[in-house]
Amino acid sequence: MEEQAEDAAITAAEAYEALHVPALFGQWPEAMLDAAAVAVGQRVLDVACGTGVLARAAASRVTPGGSVVGVDLDAGMLAVAARLAPKVAWRRANASTLPFPERCFDAVLSQFGLMFFVERPAAIAEMLRVLKPGGRIAVAVWGALEDNGAYSVAVELLDRLAGRAAADALRAPFALGRPGPLRDLFEAAGVAGTEVVMRPGTARFPSVRVLMEAELRGWLPLLGVRLDEAVIDRILGEAESALAAYAGADGAVVFPLQALVVSGGRP
Repeated sequence: MEEQAEDAAITAAEAYEALHVPALFGQWPEAMLDAAAVAVGQRVLDVACGTGVLARAAASRVTPGGSVVGVDLDAGMLAVAARLAPKVAWRRANASTLPFPERCFDAVLSQFGLMFFVERPAAIAEMLRVLKPGGRIAVAVWGALEDNGAYSVAVELLDRLAGRAAADALRAPFALGRPGPLRDLFEAAGVAGTEVVMRPGTARFPSVRVLMEAELRGWLPLLGVRLDEAVIDRILGEAESALAAYAGADGAVVFPLQALVVSGGRP
């Protein structure tokens, strides 16, 4: 049973890397590294690293002489991350209790993970604790649901056809989408010079079906929501018309995204 759960976690992580990273997450690492002023020779921590798209970019920037550590709670994510970048140090850890001594990283990054932390203030405090004086933090979250194109329509579709739990799993990434409360959260944790910048981006999926399968088969299982195939088929069928406005003549789905990047430092 344990082996089956491990295989399922890896399968979900592989789907995440294959579908979500090129469509959504691959466009943000350079802006994140710039916000944290990551440079050659530094030691960098990526919190909630997922399959490692940000950590891989950081490893390229700190070479030669630098190093990168990626931490995540999901063993499947870490297995895929280690396969893709064996030279990065990958560790399974909780963001609110990081297994590192104080003041040991030049930069701490977290890309689209903070929304899912149970203890957000504790996690930010931990990022600050392991940061060297003068070091930088950069954290990205998605903007509000209504500012992220097709996802608001997809949430309504899931609410109607799959129930509240499935819809809430798709709502979850947008939970911290307001700049004011986000800034307050970091300032309360003691981050110096906190700045919140809106970063526009673009979602690109080959088709409506690929977009929805990325969520139904890739994202929802990561949050513990697994739908019956009959429900998935019904959602995929209705999504073609519900999301038709976002599809071009070639069937590709392209729509604007909004992310908020919070940055600051340790005095």
